Amino acid sequence: MTSLIDVIFLLLLFFMLTSTFSKYGEVELMAAGKAGVWEERQKLFVTLGTDLVTLNGQPVDLDRIADLVRSQPQDGRGHVVLISPNEEATSQRLVDLLAVLRQVEKLQTVVLG
Repeated sequence: MTSLIDVIFLLLLFFMLTSTFSKYGEVELMAAGKAGVWEERQKLFVTLGTDLVTLNGQPVDLDRIADLVRSQPQDGRGHVVLISPNEEATSQRLVDLLAVLRQVEKLQTVVLG
C-alpha cells in the first residue's frame, strides 16, 4: 500500500510536467510621475472603441496610428497620448493599442478612466 505523501508527490510531479510554461505578453506600464512634465509636451487624444479608434477626433486604423503619432508636429520632447477607452472596449483592444504605440520614441501614454 502506498502512503499518502507518495501519491501527493506523484500528482504534483505529474501536474508540473504536463503544464505549459509560457511567458505571456507583457505591457510595460509607468508609475505616475510629476504632474508638470507633460503640460509642455504635445498632447494627442485617442478614443478607443470596439471597432473604432480615433486620433484627435479623426477615425484611424489601429495599424497606422503609430505612423500618425510620429507625423504630428513636436518640439523634440515627444508626445503625450491620452487614451480614453469607452465602455465597450475590451482590455485586449487596449493592450493591442499600447503595443502599437510602443514603437514610437519619446512617447508617454496615459489611460483615462
